Amino acid sequence: MCVRPVAIDFKESVLYALRVAGNNSGCHQMPERSFFYHGKQFPVCARCTGATIGQLLSIVTNVTWMIGLHKLGKERKTPWFLSIWFTAVSLAVMGADWSIQEVGIKESTNPRRLVTGIFGGYGVFNSYFIIGRYIAALFHKDS
Repeated sequence: MCVRPVAIDFKESVLYALRVAGNNSGCHQMPERSFFYHGKQFPVCARCTGATIGQLLSIVTNVTWMIGLHKLGKERKTPWFLSIWFTAVSLAVMGADWSIQEVGIKESTNPRRLVTGIFGGYGVFNSYFIIGRYIAALFHKDS
């Protein structure tokens, strides 16, 4: 009997924390541009949801690649999905979708916002890793 209210309080506190995070993320959180689950609006819009997914994918792919490099103990060519070119294209995809909607050429849809957000989030975090690899290489050359 006591377990149920505690579980509800915990669930509500997690949802509240997500709402606060969404409010402080810079996301507009417009209902018509957000996904809903069981009648509850996501704490961020569809594009920001995609960006978060893309950021997580970038972390996973970059860290996995770096662990593989460390285990092999030798230099390997950077895979295409970690390249600066793919990063630029990923950022351009989200930028193009946002620009087309902003100028009024065509209204985006939530599924499109999600997909372009994934590309954009991946591109932003991938650029952080690229800069980090470049800085690490500068220090490595001096050693």
